[in-house]
Amino acid sequence: MPAPDDAIRARRRLTNKLIAAHEAERLRPFFLADVTLIVGDGGLILGVDAVIAAFAAQFADPDFKTYIRETETVRLDAEGARAAEAGRWTGLYADAELSGTYLATWRNVRGQWAIENELYVTLS
Repeated sequence: MPAPDDAIRARRRLTNKLIAAHEAERLRPFFLADVTLIVGDGGLILGVDAVIAAFAAQFADPDFKTYIRETETVRLDAEGARAAEAGRWTGLYADAELSGTYLATWRNVRGQWAIENELYVTLS
């Protein structure tokens, strides 16, 4: 079994690939049912169904290319049940690029890391 830091980084890379492939439904296992997501402009998305619907809407936009999240740090709690991932994100569109920082809370559920919360801040 990989170390938690490695497992979370690997899951993040996989979500990047699924987003680049515009595979909204395949992202579902990476989120807890009651996930909370604060998007780059401060909007709030509650629950996995709403998160998947938001991805599907983005993927339907012909100008949307991908989001890339680059993990900088992963820190575990003392029990090894939760982790904080921080990094940089980039959103690529046909005629624009957005970027900023993010923080994600991961929870270990039956040996699998899933996203509990994410906060994205658009800085450029």
